[in-house]
Amino acid sequence: MINRDLIRIRIVQIVYAWYQNSNNSLKNAEKELLFGFQKSYDLYYYLLLLMVKLTDMYESRIETKRNKFLPSEEDLHPNTHLIDNKFIRQLKTNHQFIHYLNNRPMSWEENENFVKNLLENILESETYKTYSELENPTYEDDRDFWRKTFKQFIYNNEELDEILEDESIYWNDDVEIVQTFVLKTIKQFSEDNGPDQPLLPMFKDEEDKQYALKLLDETILNEKKYRSLIEKHIDKWDLDRIAFMDMIIMQVAVAEIFSFESIPTRVTLNEYIEIAKAYSTPKSGSFVNGILDAIVNEIKKDNLIFKH
Repeated sequence: MINRDLIRIRIVQIVYAWYQNSNNSLKNAEKELLFGFQKSYDLYYYLLLLMVKLTDMYESRIETKRNKFLPSEEDLHPNTHLIDNKFIRQLKTNHQFIHYLNNRPMSWEENENFVKNLLENILESETYKTYSELENPTYEDDRDFWRKTFKQFIYNNEELDEILEDESIYWNDDVEIVQTFVLKTIKQFSEDNGPDQPLLPMFKDEEDKQYALKLLDETILNEKKYRSLIEKHIDKWDLDRIAFMDMIIMQVAVAEIFSFESIPTRVTLNEYIEIAKAYSTPKSGSFVNGILDAIVNEIKKDNLIFKH
């Protein structure tokens, strides 16, 4: 689930913090990196849990109406598609989901009002109206309802983004990426898998985890080598006027260029140019592009790397 885009962003942040901290320790930096990845993975489960919480809240509401002193016909015979939703039932009984929440408990109780308002918006939507009018929803209907609902009401929800940022500083940059993985998970669910439906792992494989640790170590341990190479190509610029974040981004990028033979240089350049655009100044993208391009041309000419 934690892809290389997220890994690169997290390492840039960790290295940035490294230079702000006078009490540096590579071991602690590695621990902080892995802790951040764990929090990203928590967010994945937290968003899956939100769909369960919405369903439970609706069920509770129906029970309250049924038990009114003078319940209406609608109170006594409500639409139960949401409660009977086969996808949500499968998620609630998923072994991996239950195991994770038992080990890392999390709850939406402190954000009950947000969940309540979100439920109201869902129930008033055309998406729900169309779903509620189905006579006998199939598994595919149930799953598709939540895919559409997640995309329409949860993905890029500004109020939710603010809540998540308040919940954890590690989630500020993760929300959009993790939400795409939740949508991917919904799409991958199969009724045939029952409670054994696999959820996304924290890392695609051990190689990605080792990539993250190696990139962090190489960036920090070879600081002088990479900084001198960068400074050589910015000699026409006033160092004091160059954004500190630009220097960090370029240092991590150069570490990746030198340390990973299998990653094409153009892939590395494109990824860090995008990070510069998103996390530094408006002019950082073109600046970082120019400097890194010059560095790549030089080290290829000097046969310091042998890749495209």
